[in-house]
Amino acid sequence: MIPRYTRPEMAALWTDEFRWKTILDVELLAAEAYARTPDDRRAVKTLRRRAAVDVARILEIERTTKHDVIAFLTQIEEKAGPAAKVLHRGLTSSDVLDTALAVQLVRAADRLIDGVTRLKTAVKKLARAHASTPMMGRSHGIHGEPITFGFKVAGWYAELARAARRLAAARAEVAFGKLSGAMGNFAHLDPSVEAAVCRRLGLRPEPASTQVIPRDRHALFVQTLALVAAGLERIATEIRHLQRTEVLEVEEPFSKGQKGSSAMPHKRNPIASENICGLARLIRSHSLAALENVALWHERDISHSSVERVILPDATILLDYMLHRLTGVIEGLQVYPERMAANMARTADIVCSQRLVVALAKKGLPKQQAYEIVQGHALKAWTENVPFRPAVAADHRVRRRLSPAEIAACFDRRPFYKNAARVVARALKD
Repeated sequence: MIPRYTRPEMAALWTDEFRWKTILDVELLAAEAYARTPDDRRAVKTLRRRAAVDVARILEIERTTKHDVIAFLTQIEEKAGPAAKVLHRGLTSSDVLDTALAVQLVRAADRLIDGVTRLKTAVKKLARAHASTPMMGRSHGIHGEPITFGFKVAGWYAELARAARRLAAARAEVAFGKLSGAMGNFAHLDPSVEAAVCRRLGLRPEPASTQVIPRDRHALFVQTLALVAAGLERIATEIRHLQRTEVLEVEEPFSKGQKGSSAMPHKRNPIASENICGLARLIRSHSLAALENVALWHERDISHSSVERVILPDATILLDYMLHRLTGVIEGLQVYPERMAANMARTADIVCSQRLVVALAKKGLPKQQAYEIVQGHALKAWTENVPFRPAVAADHRVRRRLSPAEIAACFDRRPFYKNAARVVARALKD
């Protein structure tokens, strides 16, 4: 399934034309490695000149054969003539299908890694630009303690760095070919043929295949895509929260002529981020289907094939699109420091409550007592609009332990930011 806004480079990897051309490459390399006589070698040279894929003809033949690889071999024989006799010797369909699929997955992984790299570049620039931009940190959606926006974005960058490493590992996991015959036992050809073909394709021979490459490899690949998508969803969800009218600390780019609502002209909705969140759900569902493909009957059955023809193109294309779209959001993200400052002012000095508890505890007051004293004043500030700092400063239980200067020091916000730039720099080293 190819979505509406597919990027052509990734989609091209999953076309019938690319798939059959890759299968032809596998067949020709196998024929070269298998050739032992001058006649065989001449046939391979002839095939190199004459063999060409005709997708329409393959589909036409398949309507009769009900077997795609036989249809492919028939079409090549029609095109290349008797030289096609050297194709598919000692091979089974899964040999060429699975090996070609490995090539497709490796190419797709390379594009996804490139996509993560581009997104990392945009996120790094944003983190550096706002390493010292104060904003309120939140937990459970509630004001916690001040941070900087660059500090938040640095966390996105670190996760993307992990995503790139995971994709590289997943690429290595699926970079295995298999040309070992019907049961995988090399009954009709030597393992040297498999080794030669895999080497030419940049793959490794599957150590112990059955009739197919074990599907735990593909399951790990799709699970990795789902995990990367979940990371993009985390970033997109944060942008959606920060763009809410009540918060409005950042905003997705809104292009000239863009409309937010068919009914309400004022709307500027975070549609790209919402789209990314929705697509992450879809890729997660594909990871479950990939896990279901691991347990096949005996040396193989065909239950995995129909699933993979949907989930592998779909998951790689969707993640490629998500990376591309989120990069555009980050590059054009509107950041509003003045709104961040205004939102921080809403909770005023309450956010310094922990500093007061720590200071009182250092002066010998049991921590739970200190907590209860400070919490009482904080709750009154919340519910009764009683100014927090004057109430604390007037409390005899606090004044008994802390001097006016020490109380004032508890409301100094500089310590909240003192290590933010260091954390940003550390995260962006990757």
